[in-house]
Amino acid sequence: MPPIDQTLRRAVLIVALANLAYFGIEFIVALRIGSASLLADSADFFEDASVNLLIFFAMAWSAHSRARVAMAMALILLLPALAFLWTGWHQVLAPIPPEPFALSLTGLGALVVNLCCAYLLVAHRHASGSLTRAAFLSARNDALANVAIISAGLVTAYLWPSAWPDLIVGLGIAYLNLDAAKEVWGAAREEHEAAA
Repeated sequence: MPPIDQTLRRAVLIVALANLAYFGIEFIVALRIGSASLLADSADFFEDASVNLLIFFAMAWSAHSRARVAMAMALILLLPALAFLWTGWHQVLAPIPPEPFALSLTGLGALVVNLCCAYLLVAHRHASGSLTRAAFLSARNDALANVAIISAGLVTAYLWPSAWPDLIVGLGIAYLNLDAAKEVWGAAREEHEAAA
């Protein structure tokens, strides 16, 4: 087994803790303003924290075990999509727009956290196969989602005071995570077959 990259391990732990901290912030704001996109994104922060903690521990395991963990992570990447479906359904039934300033400000904070995480992981995105690829894809997708959340807040405030901008962004977040889950699953299967 190749030696463990301690720099990567430290970066993954920092990313996990940052994601866990912002999950709490975003989840509370999402509940207070009734935002489907923020709730989906907070579930994404929790998923990222889980993925990065798994990577932190799994790096010391065999290639076969890491590939199996990556397959499990592909399933974890589906959590934000499920969170969106739940909140989106409730928002369609009672379409009240979220408070646009809080939506955009929380999205901006999330963008800062995710850009910092992506910066920490970009140098390692091809190391350790599907594990670090999952972490990098999560951080990259989250930064894109945060720009969309900020935009949804601005659109709600100035152009279209409706729940739909928030719902559309939530749907986009769900799609990004489904796509990332598919990519990580494919990479993990290749590694699993190579290890076998």
